[in-house]
Amino acid sequence: MLLISGNAHGQVLSRLDSIKLNKLHFTHNKFVNNIFQQAMNSVRKSPEAGPDQSVLNGKSEDPYMPYQGKIIRHIYIDPLNFDRSFDDTSKVDNSFGTRVGKRFHKTTRKFVIRDNLFIKENTPLNAFKLADNERYLRTLEYIRDARIIVEPVKKYPDSVDILIYTKDFFSIAGGAALQGLDHMNANLYETNLAGMAQRVEISGLYVGNRSPAVGYGGSYKKGNLFHTFIDGTIAYSTMTNNPLTREEESSESIALSKQLVSPYSRTAGALTLSHNESYNIYNGSDTTFFKYRYDLIDAWAGYSIGIKKLTATNNTIRDRRFFALRYTNRAFHEVPTQVGNRFDPIYNTTQSILGQFTFFRQDYFKTQYIYGFGTTEDFPYGYNISVTAGWQKQLDLERPYAGFKVQYYIASNYGDFIQLYLKSGAYLHDNKVQDGSMLIGATAFSRIIFWNTTKIRQYVNVNYTHLYNRVTYPQLRIDNGYGIRGFLSDSAYGTRRLSIQLETEFYLKRKILGFKFAPFPYADFTIITPEHGPYSKSSLYTSLGGGIRVRNENLVFQTIEARAYFFPIAPDNMRGFKIILTDNVRFRYSSTYVSAPDVVQLNAD
Repeated sequence: MLLISGNAHGQVLSRLDSIKLNKLHFTHNKFVNNIFQQAMNSVRKSPEAGPDQSVLNGKSEDPYMPYQGKIIRHIYIDPLNFDRSFDDTSKVDNSFGTRVGKRFHKTTRKFVIRDNLFIKENTPLNAFKLADNERYLRTLEYIRDARIIVEPVKKYPDSVDILIYTKDFFSIAGGAALQGLDHMNANLYETNLAGMAQRVEISGLYVGNRSPAVGYGGSYKKGNLFHTFIDGTIAYSTMTNNPLTREEESSESIALSKQLVSPYSRTAGALTLSHNESYNIYNGSDTTFFKYRYDLIDAWAGYSIGIKKLTATNNTIRDRRFFALRYTNRAFHEVPTQVGNRFDPIYNTTQSILGQFTFFRQDYFKTQYIYGFGTTEDFPYGYNISVTAGWQKQLDLERPYAGFKVQYYIASNYGDFIQLYLKSGAYLHDNKVQDGSMLIGATAFSRIIFWNTTKIRQYVNVNYTHLYNRVTYPQLRIDNGYGIRGFLSDSAYGTRRLSIQLETEFYLKRKILGFKFAPFPYADFTIITPEHGPYSKSSLYTSLGGGIRVRNENLVFQTIEARAYFFPIAPDNMRGFKIILTDNVRFRYSSTYVSAPDVVQLNAD
């Protein structure tokens, strides 16, 4: 039996200090103060708080630092099915639903976990590298959580054994949506077919006024091909919703991708080939339907400079330099007649070559309740600076480009997490700056506040964007992560944008049939200034509301969110109140060390 707790095996479980609310005084009236004090005591964490009021919060490498430099003798792997518990592996969920699910689910094979390790036997233990590997295992879509435990060897004080435990998600999931009898769609997917890191997905659509009425699609993905950390994906669909064109289209694609899985890795990159074509399947008019056809080639590759020398010894130096090159070619063979030969940010043939230097140091805190419902999440702390330069051709306009991005992550010992970011870029043509852009902002997650058994975390996002001398860039919109959530109209746009997003999460202790619940209120505010207009012509848009998120941590189902939106000021083509059910809400904080070289994106986060 394995017992994993805050003290066992050096795992870092630290209770968050309570906010010192007991010293606050709201008035000189003692009676009123007593009332306020009782209210504050209900959200203040008491020293006698039980284990439910402990939250994982500590540096990922801390449990392994006492073993730095010791020789890894053996690595033992124990994949646990979704019905087992990390707290006590002798406990098994024998509910009816679990018993049925186990008939269809295959536990991840040991060789799959071993292929995703970058630690080796008979090598010195590196505490940071071990922590990186544990975090990487948690990023695999079929793994709910992972623990790497170091066991000293009594007879050999210079050696240790490594115990690796992973817990699966139930890997089969799907969904369906029905809008009357003449509009329905559904999908079904398996993220870990045969326990071998294979994802298979099929989807279908039926719409009465669509021609043809039925659409379909499918994809296959194999993770970590031949232990190279390269993922391969092939896909075909007649019902793809293209995020670039916002049209439903047919597409075929093949993709290979390799992320930088650790600061000790050497290479990263990706290759995407696709063919995309729109058809007038909804019998739109000549003005509303955009007919297009294009092919895409997108390839990039990068190398960590000096990594061979850095990894020649077992050191803890974490600062890295990474250089990458990217080539993209989106070739339109058929352009919408509404666009023709004029400049358009979407429907022009575009080629570009970009080079990027990235300087970073990124370590991680292990924590909980950022996006997940108690599952382990990894929040970075450190810096990431990238400088990009290159060339772009759009129609007959050729221009050099230069830009930079700066991100700084802060993680406190009390569980506060902050991300500061600044990115800017511009093109140069005829000695003039064109499509100059600047985006600056901050995102913060407060420490956990306890209200009896409920855990509360506050989210704040503030950002400002400025686009100047616009030539080919699209104008700033507010229907994205830098604007108003749930705003589905593109009729609000400009070249200056200031946004504030506020949200408070209440993670409830009570579960129903294994599902956890997190209600939340929210408020979004955005000021958008029209192109060439003064600030006095700016418009204020607001969204107020709330909702609830639901998740079963044993299922691969993404978090389901029901959110009610109220827009005091709404465009004519959008309702002022709506309720939307979403099933693709992220459930775990994610970040990467490096990304593909790119120009500054202002309407996508």
